[in-house]
Parts: sequence; structure tokens; C-alpha cells
Amino acid sequence: MPLHIVIDARRIRDFGIGTYIRSLVHALGAIDAENQYTLISAPADVRTLAGLPPNFRCAVYERTDSDLMDHAAFPMFLRGLGVELAHIPLNHVPLLMPRPYVVTIHDMANLFFPEEGSNLRKQARRYLFRRGLARAERVIAVSDATKRDVEHTLGIPPNRIRRVYNAPDPGFLQDGHAAGSEEHRRILERYQIAYPFLLYAGNIRRHKNVPRLVEAFAVVRDQLAAHPIYKDLRLVIIGDTISRYPAVRQAVIKSRVEQTVRFLGFVPFETLRCFYESAAAFVFPSRYEGFGLPPLEAMACGVPVVASNVSSLPEVVGDAALLVNPENVFDIARGIREALLDEKLRGELIRKGHEQAGRFNWEHTARQVLEIYKEAARR
Repeated sequence: MPLHIVIDARRIRDFGIGTYIRSLVHALGAIDAENQYTLISAPADVRTLAGLPPNFRCAVYERTDSDLMDHAAFPMFLRGLGVELAHIPLNHVPLLMPRPYVVTIHDMANLFFPEEGSNLRKQARRYLFRRGLARAERVIAVSDATKRDVEHTLGIPPNRIRRVYNAPDPGFLQDGHAAGSEEHRRILERYQIAYPFLLYAGNIRRHKNVPRLVEAFAVVRDQLAAHPIYKDLRLVIIGDTISRYPAVRQAVIKSRVEQTVRFLGFVPFETLRCFYESAAAFVFPSRYEGFGLPPLEAMACGVPVVASNVSSLPEVVGDAALLVNPENVFDIARGIREALLDEKLRGELIRKGHEQAGRFNWEHTARQVLEIYKEAARR
């Protein structure tokens, strides 16, 4: 019997979660013509989900998952749709969520690196976090590292957790990238990029370790001040705004690199791909990742990657990245310097990076998720 599966797609515009939702939904559309899918979306996002097969439809829902009333309103909305199984693509589960449901857990940064707030608020967050997973029929963890975190930190039984890897957006894996094209040149000219640069893409929350990246960049600039190519090296940060993170601003000022670090915020997909392809190296010194998608996106675009040697990152990047200690500014600087100056190493990283990025694909992910839907519905 076909299932009626509801997927909460309200975060489709988010930086990482949005990639997960978009890619999973389109991959399911390509392999599953049997089950019926309803995608819950905000009014402005219906067009984003266009082009899916006829067994997919959208249901417009205006509340965000951060609205307190959503704990009751969203479950009522689902009941009105006649749901047989729901998929919440991040651990933000309403208190009154009807079962059965599946949750994808991308990371546990909110527990390991909590934002400022009272102890009561932190305890409430942990309670909601654990409750959402404990009531789920199945928990999808995006890496073995995340699976271990869920099991050991929250006590979720391992037989209810399934590891299913993410994958880069298929657009990064397509041939015929924009490098060297007229459009590519126009994008760089629009942003006034006429110098070699290191790239970081992602949000800049505390665990992302961006202040240390800035400090390591300053070290490398000093070391390469007389280099014929990299004497004018810059650092470009895409995906978040500096105004919310005073520690990053302080690191830029303290390191005296105000004129050589650029924060571009969120950019369109083609622009992001252009920056990946144009970077001298991609640097990702995060202290914690549930999966770590940006390094794979960079690899798919043919840029050498420097990444942390902790959490899920060694699992995801394999031997295709230069691994560094994220707690040590000088080790991060060492990795950057090697990625820039060692031509043989650069060639190996680019070759291995293409291969590593190609090991992850959304069709395989969607097939695993579809089996999990069937498991959860049977229970």
C-alpha cells in the first residue's frame, strides 16, 4: 500500500538544511512514483519546489518552527492532512508531534556549543532535543560521528538510529562549470576580485572557529609577504554576516587584516560555485561538524581543501584533504601554506577531492531514506 508521507520543507532556504531538503526531495521524486508526498512550505517557497512529479504536492503553512504556537499548531495542521508518516529534516520537533515520524539529526552543536542564555533555557533546549529524538520511530544521523553522539549523549537506542550520509548539491558535481567563462569573469568583477584568495563558506557560529581562521590567515600573509603570487592573498568568507559575531570582528581587528578579509554574506548558487572554483584553497577549521558539506562542495569544484582533524570531518573528507588541528593557529597556518605552495600536493588534493566528492550522491541517500520510511511505517 502506498504511504502518505509529509516532509517539513520550511527550512528550504537555510544554508545547509536547505540543500538537504531540496536535494532529498528531488532525489525521492526521481526514484519513487508509488508513495504520495506532501511538502509543507512557506507561501514564498512553493516555486522553489516546482518541477516535481505528480505524486508530490505542496501544502502552505505560515508559521515558522521557532514560533512557540507551532508546538500545537503544526501537529493540528498535519492531522488535517491525513498523514501516515512525517519526516522532520532537523531536530526541531513540536511537543505535540503525532507519531509515527522520522527525524534527521545533522549535528548537536546546539548542545555542545550553546548560545548565551540561562541554565533553565539550556535545560529546556536539551529536554526538547532529546524528546524529539526519543519519540521518533527512526533517527537519521548524517555520519557515524553524529550517530555516536546521539547514542552516547542522549541515550537513544542504536537500533533506532540509521546512518545516512549527505551529499553535495548535484549542481556542484555537473560538468561544464563556469570556470573561465564570461559569466565567471563577470561574477568576479562584480565582487571586485582580482587577487588570490582563501575561501570559507558556512555560518560563523562559535564552533566554526572563524576567529582562529582569521588569525591563521594573518600568519600566512606575513610568511608570504614576499611571494610573487600570494603576497596579496585575501580571505573571503561567504554565508553569514559578521555583525552577529563580535569575536570574529575582534579577531580581524587584532590581527590587523581589516583590509584583506571580506565578508560577503549569502550569495546565489552560481556565485558560490564561482568562488569555489576560483579560490586558491578552501579552509574549514571547524571544531565540530555533524557532517561537513562545504569541504565536499569545494572538492567537487576542484579546489584543494584544508579541514579539521576532529568530529565527522576525517570520516567525510577521507585522505582528500589536508587535515589540521583546529585548536592550533599555527597548525592551521601550516596546512594553508602547504596547500598553496606544494604543487604536487595541490594536484593530489584536487584529484582525490573529485573522487571523494563523487562517492556521495543523493540517489543513494534517497534510496536509504525510502527504506527507513518503510521501516518506520511498519512499526
